[in-house]
Amino acid sequence: MSTLRFDDRVAVVTGGGRGLGREYALLLASKGAKVVVNDPGGSLTGDGADAAPAQSVVDEIVAAGGQAVAAIDSVATPEGGQAIIDTAVEQFGRVDILIHNAGTVRRASLKEMSHDDFEAVLDVHLRGAFHVVRPAFPLMCEAGYGRVVLTSSIGGLYGNHQVANYAAAKAGILGLCNVVALEGAGDGVLCNAIVPGAVTRMAEGLDTSAYPPMGANLVAPAVGWLAHESCSVTGEFFVAIAGRIARAVVAESPGVYQPTWTVEQVGEQIDAIRDLSEPVIFPVVPDGHADHIRYSFARAAQGVRS
Repeated sequence: MSTLRFDDRVAVVTGGGRGLGREYALLLASKGAKVVVNDPGGSLTGDGADAAPAQSVVDEIVAAGGQAVAAIDSVATPEGGQAIIDTAVEQFGRVDILIHNAGTVRRASLKEMSHDDFEAVLDVHLRGAFHVVRPAFPLMCEAGYGRVVLTSSIGGLYGNHQVANYAAAKAGILGLCNVVALEGAGDGVLCNAIVPGAVTRMAEGLDTSAYPPMGANLVAPAVGWLAHESCSVTGEFFVAIAGRIARAVVAESPGVYQPTWTVEQVGEQIDAIRDLSEPVIFPVVPDGHADHIRYSFARAAQGVRS
């Protein structure tokens, strides 16, 4: 098996100063990538700033013979996102890989969550993704090459208690991933989402004593492959947790067609409507949106109750 390397590739890793992002940055650098380690060094809730986390990772990479620079701008603003990508271009001439990993947590029940806490988390996770994708994407398209890895969450797929802000942001990431994949397909730009599970500082306050090994090192290889030129998929979502790597999909039941419906009939048919024994999946690329519509229209055109 040949060794996959990133020689001469330029990677930007947001949230790269600690946890998962640190592991991604170190892995890519160890395989030859030039890395922009972005991290403003704030607290878990996003407050404060500290240049040390990003610089520490840079120092570790340089000490090992690699190339890296720190960028302490925040992804939470368009200006910050632009500055991060500008750092890659100014220091290394381009950007080939973008891994958006930056994240914060502000926990509260839905009954009690403040608007400020909702917006602050979306600013980093979801808007932050757009703030770095927006300036990087045209550069990648112009170069005819790019790898974008966006970070979703089990919370984005299935929800969780006391994190409506986080769940909404991570679900939104999946929609953004789809569009980047669709619009980048013709220019050699691939985009996938990672759904990671690891014990990092985001697990503070949780009882992890019964967890199996769940280090960031068990997630990084999946992200590394998605960021590599040999990556052969786009518009897909990958779970990586405790040594398990899997694909997550949006699936539909075949459904039930009738030319007309009443409220009562929906209730009568609900079991058949919900039957996922033969799931229908529409790949995002090349045209999942239109495939979905064509499938539904074809059922109507058949004019047969099912």
